[in-house]
Amino acid sequence: MAHLKVEGIRGGYASADEIVKGIDLEVKARDLAVIIGPNGAGKSTFLKLVAGLLRPKQGSVQLSGIALPPGEAQAACQVGLSFVPQERNVFQSLTVRENLEMGGYSVRKELRARVEAQLERFPMLKARLKDKAGNLSGGQRQVLAMAIALITEPSVLLLDEPTAGLSPAAADEIFELIRGLSQQGLAILMVEQNALLGLEYGNRGIVLVAGKKMRDDSAQGLLNDDEIRHLFLGGVHAH
Repeated sequence: MAHLKVEGIRGGYASADEIVKGIDLEVKARDLAVIIGPNGAGKSTFLKLVAGLLRPKQGSVQLSGIALPPGEAQAACQVGLSFVPQERNVFQSLTVRENLEMGGYSVRKELRARVEAQLERFPMLKARLKDKAGNLSGGQRQVLAMAIALITEPSVLLLDEPTAGLSPAAADEIFELIRGLSQQGLAILMVEQNALLGLEYGNRGIVLVAGKKMRDDSAQGLLNDDEIRHLFLGGVHAH
């Protein structure tokens, strides 16, 4: 079973940066762990450090007991970790099918079967196979980006603000899909700007402030916490 373990990770975009100041975190199969916090807290930077897109100054990332080489996104992908960035997460000028095939360049022998599996999982993509990704709606593009990430059959999925810029209805649809993936056994760690929505769908909440982990609790525990609600959830009572 998937088990992501992050220990003491520090770093940023340049070697002198320390946006993320020593974070420990574990995410297991069927977890839908949602990272919330103010702008500039280091949420997206943290995800990129875990994914190997940035090289940490310090700390380690393990996936099911395997140490991931720091700053090596391709190596992380090969052992089962996929990352979906917030922006530029599809090739706009390519068709839906071509995008899926690009996602599977490392699994050429099984590519056709892998693409078919994602089309079964996301029927909406099947109807749009020949359409250019740039012609899809924001929500459809996000589904395509997730399907591309899933082609390699990862055990851990990292998502950076998957509902950014989407309508409330589209955001709910994306969250339903993400929750379904976690229920199928994926370990999911995501950054979400809409903290309230993220915690309503997730089963765990992690609060980052100024590059440090302030809280790590069940999603319901954070939704019921007066201080967290006041600081990050606009004072709205959980329903």
